Amino acid sequence: MVSAVLQRPTLMLNRNWQPVGVATVSRSLVMVWNGTARIVDPQDYQLYSWSDWAKLAPQDDEPVVRTVSSRLRVPEVISLTRYDRVPTNTVTFSRRNIFKRDRFTCQYCGEQPGKEELTIDHVLPRSEGGTSSWENCVLACVDCNSRKANMTPHQAGMPLLKKPVRPNWRPFYATRGERIDSWSKFISEAYWNVELQD
Repeated sequence: MVSAVLQRPTLMLNRNWQPVGVATVSRSLVMVWNGTARIVDPQDYQLYSWSDWAKLAPQDDEPVVRTVSSRLRVPEVISLTRYDRVPTNTVTFSRRNIFKRDRFTCQYCGEQPGKEELTIDHVLPRSEGGTSSWENCVLACVDCNSRKANMTPHQAGMPLLKKPVRPNWRPFYATRGERIDSWSKFISEAYWNVELQD
């Protein structure tokens, strides 16, 4: 249970309070401890140093990190003290991120049968030189993948719902699917919706 709390995502803001990344709770607490970040209270936007944060009593229903002598509230948002740039992160090509980009939807029939019934399809089959890349891989349900087989979408008469592209990086791609409600004060709903459609 302790390790699960320490692996929860924490939104990282730069000094201008722009989202620049996501860290685990354990990493964010280390940054606060060594002074490279401050914890942001999403309720009143107050900044806390380590000593100030450690003095706050956790609510009964909120997650905590337990130490030998105390219980520490879990930060959801931190602000870096010296970093003011916006990084140009790229989204790692991975199975998990293809699922996020394609919104757990078959890119041929539009169905959402569940993760177990979805596969990664190479638009240009590997037998014809297709590579494993953002621009050539899409989610396909088992039925569509079997029907398309070793053909291109054109040859199979199965047009794609949308052209596969490399998505723009957003904190969503770093969270393993978790969405923290308090982040909406720092990331607009439009921001989440745009990145989900990338």
